Amino acid sequence: MKKILFSACLLLFSFCSVAQYHADETAIRKILTSQTIEWNKGNIESFMQGYWKSDSLLFVGKNGPSYGFARTLANYKKGYPDTAAMGKLSFDILKVQRLSADHYFVLGKWMLKRSIGDLSGHYTLLFRKIGGEWKIVVDHSS
Repeated sequence: MKKILFSACLLLFSFCSVAQYHADETAIRKILTSQTIEWNKGNIESFMQGYWKSDSLLFVGKNGPSYGFARTLANYKKGYPDTAAMGKLSFDILKVQRLSADHYFVLGKWMLKRSIGDLSGHYTLLFRKIGGEWKIVVDHSS
């Protein structure tokens, strides 16, 4: 009887873990979809809502690492001053991997279709659950 009860509890725990994993991955994919939509509207401020609003946010790009939400926002605005520079963004998500209950790793490719010349590259993101919400805490885009 104890073995059956233990097995039932283990099965229930496994089911709950899988369900939570799917809910977390869905939430993270929704953030990336929202970012794409906002970028394509030309709204960098709304695009940034997926990021952690902290001085500890880390962004690594072609010029090396920089820290902070405000600095990341300023760098995006400087690099993409208008909708022609912003173009139309799309993401190709290659991998979403759970690292822990409150950390996920995402690997993907980004593409910008622009009248002034297309751009593309790859990204790795570290998502962390903060205050019940998933936020990008590290972005390495190249």
